[in-house]
Amino acid sequence: MSAIVPYRMLIAGEWIEAEGGRRLESLDPANGAAWASFPAASAADVDRAVRAAHQAMTEGPWARTTATERGKALYRLADLLASRADELAKVETRDTGKLIRETRSQIRYVADYFRYFAGAADKLEGATLPIDKPDLFVMTVREPIGVVAAVIPWNSQLLLAAVKIGPALAAGNAVVLKASEHAPTPLLEFGKLCLEAGIPPGVVNVVTGLGDPCGKALTTHPLVARISFTGGAETARHIVRNSAENFAVVTLELGGKSPILVFDDADPESAANGIVAGNFGASGQSCVAGTRVFVQSGIFDEVMGRVAERAKRIRIGDPLDDASEMGPLATRGQLDHVERAVAASLTEGATLLNGGCRPAALSKGWYYEPTILACPQGGVTASREELFGPVLSAFRFTDEAAAIRAANDTEYGLAAGLFTRDGSRSLRVMRQLRAGIVWINTYRAVSPIAPFGGYKSSGFGREAGQESLLDYTRTKTVWINSSTAPVGDPFVMR
Repeated sequence: MSAIVPYRMLIAGEWIEAEGGRRLESLDPANGAAWASFPAASAADVDRAVRAAHQAMTEGPWARTTATERGKALYRLADLLASRADELAKVETRDTGKLIRETRSQIRYVADYFRYFAGAADKLEGATLPIDKPDLFVMTVREPIGVVAAVIPWNSQLLLAAVKIGPALAAGNAVVLKASEHAPTPLLEFGKLCLEAGIPPGVVNVVTGLGDPCGKALTTHPLVARISFTGGAETARHIVRNSAENFAVVTLELGGKSPILVFDDADPESAANGIVAGNFGASGQSCVAGTRVFVQSGIFDEVMGRVAERAKRIRIGDPLDDASEMGPLATRGQLDHVERAVAASLTEGATLLNGGCRPAALSKGWYYEPTILACPQGGVTASREELFGPVLSAFRFTDEAAAIRAANDTEYGLAAGLFTRDGSRSLRVMRQLRAGIVWINTYRAVSPIAPFGGYKSSGFGREAGQESLLDYTRTKTVWINSSTAPVGDPFVMR
């Protein structure tokens, strides 16, 4: 049995233990055994991290760093991420069960997110205003918003950190990053790269621990000016309430129950591959998973037959093995939740087309077969709840309008997919789908250039793209009197 790897938190450029010395363990989803340990931060630890961030951006060298120099630091960080992708991928895979070939590829692409924000750092511009008052020159400047609390879940930690830390640092802020209590180690490794890239101590801090006290202390701290959260809706409600203590600006990237609509004129192979990618990639542990699949009757059997046939051939196994196509779920709790939902759905009238159980050959770890449920109209538990596992619910439809109503019949609105060869239909349906992202004849594509975020209970605000960079700034309006005449008597009305 291998030794447990001990990690420490990063605060003010130092690697420290938690006050009181309490530690938590990270379990390897492939076998359920502890492989790493990390500090359980107290409220006092969080306070130290926030104050370090505040000092770094108001008094330290970061406060005097030009936008161009900030961009260069982010370029160095991007290069380090790309060069260390293999070793970082192994850590993330061991922590979360995500496939090594996916984590390796994703981390290399994460470097491009930092390059995007590096290039944007010195493109944040103010404006001069054609003001309606004589002799007054008015301009706006953009300034850092303040200390940023970035709360990251256990899936895709480095990517989800990049869309928060990248624009935050480009705009001149400092960050306290709260890593998941289930799988924090990739972000602790990331902290090492921040220091190596020459980002001054205190600009990036990484704390680990439970939602209470660690997360609560962070999101209520009076020096926190912005909270960027990715995770579940229930935790988000706590964060919104917490922000009443500091009036921090909040953005939320929450869950989804995304629909994929396939029309009779779609390419069956393309649609089937999109459905497989949208449901079984990352073992279904993706906020944009297209878990509600609506296929027009004329093509239903062919498309879902292709999906079921491919699902049967998916190689489930050790996520560190490059031959594996699907790994385990990240936590035992996720596995239990998926099993309960599938069992309930079968009693509610769903028909099992594939999967529905743990793989017999994998007795250790939190594995679950790719599962397909043909569902009655009205749905079942699995088609209503976000499961964060490899389970899709399939429905037949005949009428376009009815399919759109069904697709929108959810509290969520993060993403949607649409497969059709009819260009007019794609534009018509796209406009009616209540989702922040719509993929047409593709699925699960992302880019640092494209904004990411949802409607309804999927949260508010956007990550990535130019829009997100502006969200990490405040606008200051500056009025300058250019006249040499004395300021007039304020009580003489003209």
